[in-house]
Amino acid sequence: MRLLLIEDHQRFANFVKEGLEKEGFTVDTVATAATGEAAQSTVQYDAIILDLGLPDQDGLELLRSWREDGSKTPVLILTARDGVDERVKGLNSGGDDYLLKPFAMEELVARIRALLRRPGGVLGLVITTGNVSFDTTAREVRINEKTISIPRREMGVLEHLMRRNGRVVPKVVLEDKIYGFGKEVSSNSVEVHVSRLRKRLSVADANITVHTLRGVGYLLSEEDTLTSQEPSS
Repeated sequence: MRLLLIEDHQRFANFVKEGLEKEGFTVDTVATAATGEAAQSTVQYDAIILDLGLPDQDGLELLRSWREDGSKTPVLILTARDGVDERVKGLNSGGDDYLLKPFAMEELVARIRALLRRPGGVLGLVITTGNVSFDTTAREVRINEKTISIPRREMGVLEHLMRRNGRVVPKVVLEDKIYGFGKEVSSNSVEVHVSRLRKRLSVADANITVHTLRGVGYLLSEEDTLTSQEPSS
């Protein structure tokens, strides 16, 4: 899952980004309302974390403009403004949650996951396909009830494919979900992650298969349910 963090304090932004990435999120960070607007209009984020005291525009103005334009992306307001009136104003302006600084990283993670579990959100507690289950809260994959270790980006590929089980996922969509801004992405990065993931699933006796549809993308299915597509590469 990919998040946008709009925060002008660089050290604080790095702290939040590092903490969230340890929990399996892909995080883009920007420091101004203008760059936040540009990022939000370019990438389909699963959620946005928004500071209000931005150098070029109040965060609430940015939030209102998104809602007026019809954006439904969940927004968690992260700010030091602790007055009741400020919290009410933030929620009435379109914020989905409000967290005061300072805070515990565990609470921020829990609040983001709660937002993503709401109706229409992207986060379900456990996703199951075949004999593979993915606990999205614990970031744990189990095959035949046995936990297996999967690196973060391969886990991101698996999660996205499991959420779209039986549907083709273009390569560019996977790149968008597992890499943030500033990450060097080689032309075959996704292919490498998919190949390694496929081997891990096979070794663990998973009964799901990642199919490569050349020039189109990838498709996850239970074994023997896809017989007419090209063979995996």
